[in-house]
Amino acid sequence: MGTFGSGRNNSATARSVPILGPVPTATNPSPVPSVPPTASSSASPLRRPGFRWYFAGQTVSLLGSSMAPVALAFAVLDASAQVGDLGLVLAARMLPMLGFLLVGGVVADLLPRGLVLVTAHLGAALTQGASAVLLLTGHYSPWSLAALGLLNGALGAFTSPALRGLVPELVAKGELQRANALLGTVRNGTKVFGPALSGVLVVAVGGGVAIAIDALGYLLAAAFLARIPAPAGRAPSPAPRHLGRELREGWDAFWHTSWLWPVTLAFCAVNLVNTGSWQVLGPRLTADLSSPATWGLVLSVRGAGMLVGSSLLYRLTVRRFLLWGQLAVVLNALPLLALGTRLSVPWLVAAAFVAGVGVSVSAIAWETSLHEHVPTEVLSRVAAYDDLFSYLAIPVGLLAVGPLGHGFGAHQVTTVSGLLFVVIALLPLAAPAVRRLPRAAPER
Repeated sequence: MGTFGSGRNNSATARSVPILGPVPTATNPSPVPSVPPTASSSASPLRRPGFRWYFAGQTVSLLGSSMAPVALAFAVLDASAQVGDLGLVLAARMLPMLGFLLVGGVVADLLPRGLVLVTAHLGAALTQGASAVLLLTGHYSPWSLAALGLLNGALGAFTSPALRGLVPELVAKGELQRANALLGTVRNGTKVFGPALSGVLVVAVGGGVAIAIDALGYLLAAAFLARIPAPAGRAPSPAPRHLGRELREGWDAFWHTSWLWPVTLAFCAVNLVNTGSWQVLGPRLTADLSSPATWGLVLSVRGAGMLVGSSLLYRLTVRRFLLWGQLAVVLNALPLLALGTRLSVPWLVAAAFVAGVGVSVSAIAWETSLHEHVPTEVLSRVAAYDDLFSYLAIPVGLLAVGPLGHGFGAHQVTTVSGLLFVVIALLPLAAPAVRRLPRAAPER
C-alpha cells in the first residue's frame, strides 16, 4: 500500500523453485512459521537475533533515505529551476520499479529473502554514490540523474517484496504488530531527524553530501542484513517452475483475498492525485509560503507524528485494525488542503503532524493485516501485486502535475487533490470484508 508522500521502503533472474502444496488464499491460510510459535503478543521481537539484524539494517538504510528526498528536490531545483525536471527524475525511478515488481515478488518467494536484500542494497549503494558524484562535481543533468534513477528503481522492485515478506520469517505471529510498530518507529524517527539534517546540509554544503550519506547507509545496511540467519522451512524442491505459473499463483492469492484488492485499487487512485502534488508542488508552495528550509521542517514534523503513531501501536491492540487503519488514511489529506488554501506555516505544520499519525496507523495496520492473513510462501508475490497497483499511477501523477499546476494554478491543483484524496480513501470501507477483517489469533 502506498502511503502519503512515500514509497515503500531490486535485478536478478528467478531460480526455478517450486512452491509446495496448493496455492493458499484468504480462505485457506496455512503459513508455516519459521520461528517457534510460542511467543505471546507481549513479547519483544528484538529478543530474536534475526529480527535484531533486520532492525539494525533498516535503521541505517532509512536514515540515509530520509535525507535523500529533500537533498534531491533542492539539488534539482537549484540546478535547473524547472519543476518538470524534478518530476522527470522522480518518475524515472518509478517506471522500472513498476516493470520489475512482479518478478521481484517471485524472486523473493523462491530465493532466500536475505540474499535478495543484500544484493539489492549493494546495487543501491552504487547508484546513489554515482548520483552524489554527479552532484558534488557539478556535472548535473536531469537525464543523467534520471538514468541512475532507472537503475535504482529496478533495484527497488526486488527490495520491497523481500522486505515485506521477511518479517513473518523472523518473528512469531503474536509478535507481528509489535515488530511492525518497532519498524514503523525507527522509520518515523529517521523522518524526524533526516529531513531537518538534510535541509541543513543543503544550505551548508549542497545536496550531494546527503545523497553520499545515503549511499554509505546502503553499504552498512547490507552488512547488517547479511547477518540474518537463513529461515527454516524454505528448502527448495528439484521440480522446475516457470515465471508465468509463479505469477498466476501470486495473482490467485491476491485476487481471492477479498479485503486486499479494494484497498490496493483505492491507493492506486490516491497516489495518482496525491504524490505529484505533494512531492513536486509541495516544496515550491512551501518555499513561496516561507522559505526552502520550511519544507524540511514540515517533513520532520510529519515524521514526528508518524513516530507518535507507531509508538502508541507498540502498546495498543486494535480489534478491527484494517478498519481503523483505513479511517486514519483520510488524515493524510490535511497538509494538501493546508497548502492549497494558503494556510499559514503553523497550520501547515500542525496538519503535517496529524497526517503523520495517520500515515503510521494506516501503514502498520496494513502490513500487520498482510502478515497475519497472507501465507508466507506467497506473501512476497502478493506484496508485489499490492505495490504494483498501488504505485501504478504515480509516474502519471508526477509527470502531469507540472503542466496542470501551470495551467490551472498550483494552489488549485493541490486543493482538488486533497479533496479527491478524502473521497477515494473512504471508498474501500464500502466492502464488508475491509470493515470486518478480524485480528488473527497467535499460534499456540
